[in-house]
Amino acid sequence: MASFKVPTFQDRTDAAAKAKQKALDRLKAKPPVDEALAAQQRAAWEQRQAALAEERAVKAAATAAAKAEKAAAKAKEIAEAAAAAELKAARLKPPSAAEMKAARDARYAARQARK
Repeated sequence: MASFKVPTFQDRTDAAAKAKQKALDRLKAKPPVDEALAAQQRAAWEQRQAALAEERAVKAAATAAAKAEKAAAKAKEIAEAAAAAELKAARLKPPSAAEMKAARDARYAARQARK
């Protein structure tokens, strides 16, 4: 069995040069980029991005409309609650002396009319 041999500086530089040359060979072996195909792919990507942006805008508009509708319903609910509270307060308010006298006079007139 062979023992481990510590690589020298020259061995390491040779290995690095071989690795670099191998990477360059692989890069040169790639087919050249077809500009027409690249432009077509870029146009398709831009079209997809435009469609996504439009879809996001529609979704944002729908969300804003739903929020506005919800806010309007909440405002209407608050207004109805305020009106109901005002009506309740008006019903619970004790009648004034003049109102009580008018009601008593009306009952007296009705009694007299029945006789």
